[in-house]
Amino acid sequence: MSRLWRDQIQVFFAPERVDLVRLRRGMKPKQIARLTTVCEHSPDLPAWGAPLEKLEQMIADAAGTEIAITVSNHFVRYTVIPPQTKIANPAELNAYAAFHMREVYGERAAAWVLGVSAWDPCSGAICAAMDRALLERLEELTGRRKARLQSTEPYLTAAFDRWCRLFKGERMWFALIETGRICLASLSGGAWQRVCNQRMLADAGEELLALLDQEALLFSGRKEAVEQIHLFAPEHPGLTLPAGCGWQVIPLQTADMPAPAHFPSLAMDASGVEACAA
Repeated sequence: MSRLWRDQIQVFFAPERVDLVRLRRGMKPKQIARLTTVCEHSPDLPAWGAPLEKLEQMIADAAGTEIAITVSNHFVRYTVIPPQTKIANPAELNAYAAFHMREVYGERAAAWVLGVSAWDPCSGAICAAMDRALLERLEELTGRRKARLQSTEPYLTAAFDRWCRLFKGERMWFALIETGRICLASLSGGAWQRVCNQRMLADAGEELLALLDQEALLFSGRKEAVEQIHLFAPEHPGLTLPAGCGWQVIPLQTADMPAPAHFPSLAMDASGVEACAA
C-alpha cells in the first residue's frame, strides 16, 4: 500500500485517558472514527502502563496505518537550552542538551530520550525528554500491530506549533492545562526563557494565577501592569482569571483555528467512554 494512501491514526496518550482519531487518507483526509477511553492506574505498573494497555486494545485493527502520538506533559520533562555560539554539529548539541538535563534533573535523565527544538546558537532552544522505556514500548506495540509509528511528540510542542503564528510581542506567555497538570512557557523576542511543568493539585484558575505571578518575577524580576497569557485548556472550558489580577487571558482554540480532533476534551459519557463515527 502506498504511504500516501495509508489511513492515519492520531493518538493523545495520558495517564488517565487515551484519545484516538482515525483518518481515511486521500486527496481530502476524512475522519472516520473517534474513541476516548479512561484509564485506571495500577500500582504494579509504571504511570504509562495502563494507557499503554488501553492503546493496544484500541489499535487492534491498525494494520497498514501510520500512527502519530501526542504524549501528555505528565510523561515529559522540559528545560531551556541557553544560547551557545560554539556548538558546531548535532552531536555537540545533543551533548550540550544532555548536560543541561542532568543539571536540572540529575542522573535519572540518563534513562530518557531527548529531543531538541529548532536550534539557534544566538537564542537557544527547548529540550524535551521522555522515558526511553515508554518510547520503546510504543515502538514495539505499533510494530506488533503491523502499523508504522510515524511520530511521538510532547503535548507542549504540539500545541505550541499549532498556534505559534498567533503569538506576537516581545514578551510572551503560553499556558497549557490538562487534567492534573499545568505547563507554562515564557518567551522573549521569540527565544525560550523558561518552562515550568508541574502537577496541579487545586483549582486550575487559582494555580494558573499563582504560577503566572511567580514566573513573571523569575522571568525578569518585574511584572507589567497588565500582561497577556495565551491559554489552551480544553479540559477546563470557561477557565478565566479574576478581573484586575493583571493578566489578560487569550483563548487559543477558536472556530477558525480549532484544536486537533485527537486532543483531549470533556466529550465523554457517564461510563467514561466515547465512541463515534464521522
